[in-house]
Amino acid sequence: MEKKAVVIYSGGMDSFTVLHKVITEGYTPYAITFDYGQRHDKEVEYAKVVCSELGINHKIIDITAINQLISGSSLTRDSESDIPEGHYAEDNMKSTVVPNRNMILISLATGYAASIGAGKVFYGAHSGDHAIYPDCRPEFVEKINAATMIANYEPIEVVSPYLYQSKIEILKDGLEMGLDYGKTWTCYNGREKACGRCGSCVERLESFEMNGVSDPLLYE
Repeated sequence: MEKKAVVIYSGGMDSFTVLHKVITEGYTPYAITFDYGQRHDKEVEYAKVVCSELGINHKIIDITAINQLISGSSLTRDSESDIPEGHYAEDNMKSTVVPNRNMILISLATGYAASIGAGKVFYGAHSGDHAIYPDCRPEFVEKINAATMIANYEPIEVVSPYLYQSKIEILKDGLEMGLDYGKTWTCYNGREKACGRCGSCVERLESFEMNGVSDPLLYE
C-alpha cells in the first residue's frame, strides 16, 4: 500500500534534505511550496526544478494575501527594512520572523494531507531555529501535532525529523545520502548570487566548513 506524505518544501537545504529523507524511508512525497511574499522567492524556482527532476507531485501555492494581515518581517518583499546580517544567535535576526508562519503553512499542508489520504506532514525545523523562531521550537511542534492528530477524521502527524539536530548534522546526513546542495537556495536576499552575510548564509557556510566540504553555491 502506498504511503503518502506531504512535505513542506521551501527549496532550501533543510527541506531539501527532509524531502530526500522521506523518499529513502519509502514514502511517496507530495511536495508543497508556499509563496508567502518572501524576498528570497528564488528558492521557489529551485524547488520547482528539483521536483521536476525527481518526478514528484508538486504544488506551488500563492498565499501572499496573508500580508494584508501579517506585517513587520524584513523577510517579505513589502518590507522597507534590510535583511540583517550576522548569526541567528544575534538579537537583530528577530526581524526575520514572519508571525505565525509555520502554523499557517502546517495548517494548509494538513488540509492537503487529509484530502489526499496522507498520514504525515513533514517540515524542516531544526535546533538552530529554536532561539529566534518560536514556531520551530519543540514545544510548538508537540502542540501543533496534538492538534493535527484530532483535527480530521483520520489522524495526521506533523514530523520534523531534524528538530533536535543542527544544520551541520542535517548537511552531514544529506551528504551521506549523496545529495547535491547546488540544487538548493538558502540566502534571504534573492539576488543572482548568495550574499554570504545574512543569518541563513552564515549558518549554511558554517555547516559546510564543519563538514569539511565546499559549498557549491556562488557567493557575492
